[in-house]
Amino acid sequence: MNRTVWAPMAMSLIILSGCSTPSAPKVNALHQEVSQLNQQMQHLTTQASALEIQGQLNSHSQQGAWLVPQANTPVELQTQLGTLRLSLSRVESEANGSRANLNIRATGDQPLSALRATVVWGELDPASGKPLNADSLNQTIEVPASLLPQASVSVPLRLSGITPEQLGYVRVHDVTGESATSTVPAAQ
Repeated sequence: MNRTVWAPMAMSLIILSGCSTPSAPKVNALHQEVSQLNQQMQHLTTQASALEIQGQLNSHSQQGAWLVPQANTPVELQTQLGTLRLSLSRVESEANGSRANLNIRATGDQPLSALRATVVWGELDPASGKPLNADSLNQTIEVPASLLPQASVSVPLRLSGITPEQLGYVRVHDVTGESATSTVPAAQ
């Protein structure tokens, strides 16, 4: 009697297991999709961590604005010229370090005034997320007055001495409306 019960069950299990085995292309596609989802999740986790660091740096700042490249999020800066919206784009390797674009936009319907600012860049401490100021570098940028009013401008930055992977922050401060000799012209 045991034999008659087990024989049909064993045959059913064999048939069902043959039906439920997915084909190799479907399994490979599923593995590829899971891998892509893992990469996207890792990217979002990195961005969320960078956004948290950027928020902490800006909440403790009395002057200037901190941009963390991996946060990929603009920051508003209150200046004597009004509120400016700052962001970084196109952070890439260059022979002596990195290059990036600092995007500056006037908020509201206001045209962007001629301005001068100091840009500082460096690494973040991997454990604390705080800036490592000892090795930071800086440059002065200028956005000259334009013949036609414009709401935004992109300023090319040469961030020497640091690779895009090492670049932890870019800080913009000492924004003034004074015009002087241009050290880094803004791209129009």
